[in-house]
Amino acid sequence: MKIIDESQIIVRLSKPEERRRAFEEMVCAYRETVYWQIRRMVFNHDDADDILQMTFIKAWTSVDKFRAESKLSTWLYRIAMNETLTFLTRQQQHQQISIDEVDSNLLNTLESDIYFDGNELQRHFQRALQTLPPKQRQVFNLRYFDDMKYEDISFLLGTTVGALKASYHHAVKKIQVYLDSVE
Repeated sequence: MKIIDESQIIVRLSKPEERRRAFEEMVCAYRETVYWQIRRMVFNHDDADDILQMTFIKAWTSVDKFRAESKLSTWLYRIAMNETLTFLTRQQQHQQISIDEVDSNLLNTLESDIYFDGNELQRHFQRALQTLPPKQRQVFNLRYFDDMKYEDISFLLGTTVGALKASYHHAVKKIQVYLDSVE
């Protein structure tokens, strides 16, 4: 991730004559990290790329509403997570297939992905993640992969720290149970 001075970008975003360039710098700085946050939820590059584009479109159209009460990265993550959850909900509603078919489709998608190295443990871990409900998976990803503090996740997702800790604990237990069952 490219290091930027967020306070400077925020000031420039508020100036119409500098907004476009500041936004481009913000996109360059956060594109990869936001992409991987989305990707951990949807597992498919094309879907993640589409959601990333929608995230930045929404950010651009609502840049005037950004009140700088949070960091730019937090604001972008929140938009990205909302877009991701909307996508997953829409996808689930459109697919009238059994859970076994969903798991099979996920595994095929994962194994055909050029970023997947075929490691058996990674395959099982990804399957275990897929068994989590989307919001629980989101909490797990933010805490486990991004090492985000509960307070930051709380702000990002708009929920209490206690609820997040419980959600993370349940996610870890479900993953452990799943991984124990495949050994």
